[in-house]
Amino acid sequence: MNQHTDTALGADDAFLPQDADTDFESVGDHHRAAAHHFAAAARHHLAAAAADDEGDTETADRHSFLAYRQRLNGVQYAEIAVMDSESAEDVIESGL
Repeated sequence: MNQHTDTALGADDAFLPQDADTDFESVGDHHRAAAHHFAAAARHHLAAAAADDEGDTETADRHSFLAYRQRLNGVQYAEIAVMDSESAEDVIESGL
């Protein structure tokens, strides 16, 4: 790992279930996974900014791409959480 990765990307897996191979079984698990991916995207954006500030375009571009991928994963988990939430269905059906 380079200095940008070390300073901007901490290992923050507190949101994920203990066993990474565990199937997501609850809406809360999906929300935690979404939060994990959004946080990882933010860390990659910070690393990209630091690399850009130092003129390291290759590293900045790599972190930009990784941030984008993490955001996509976060959106997918957020969508699954909403679709699996029975109370969200009630709100949608009520027209609110």
